[in-house]
Amino acid sequence: MTQHLIINDREKLIDQLMDQYGNAILHLAYSYVGNKEVAEDLTQDIFVKCYQRLDQYQNKSSLKTWLWKIAINHCKDYLRSWHYKHIVVSDEQDKQTSSRDNEVEQQVFQKYEDEHLVKTVFSLPDTYREVIYLFYFEERSIKEISNLTNVNQNTIKTRLKRAKEILKECLEV
Repeated sequence: MTQHLIINDREKLIDQLMDQYGNAILHLAYSYVGNKEVAEDLTQDIFVKCYQRLDQYQNKSSLKTWLWKIAINHCKDYLRSWHYKHIVVSDEQDKQTSSRDNEVEQQVFQKYEDEHLVKTVFSLPDTYREVIYLFYFEERSIKEISNLTNVNQNTIKTRLKRAKEILKECLEV
């Protein structure tokens, strides 16, 4: 009987996390992969991982930070995967569907008015795109980004500064 209650509590907690952070995690995943369907799959995987690892949560950070850390690591793992490098990238090169990509970007980032800025952010290398996304779109502090990515705060500041310089150069053209 006790185990049944624990499982129900875990399911309720995951449901709450999905309700509260589902769209934000979807946006985060999309910022890494640039494909709505893949981002949706990654989002599901992320919440499954959280459910499976709830017993490993140690209250060292907020549940939201813990969830973000899992999400970021899962997206990075996906980008390093054989499937992504050999299947997805090949499919994307074959399709060349930039108009469809624009529609997806508009759907996912409707709240952001400047599509050109979003496209430019997506064209940044991963390390810069990550800090820009977390800092501006998720409104995370330098310290939070450092904790989420396991990167020194000064490195985060440098990446953020360099990313802004690149964006400025791209947007001035």
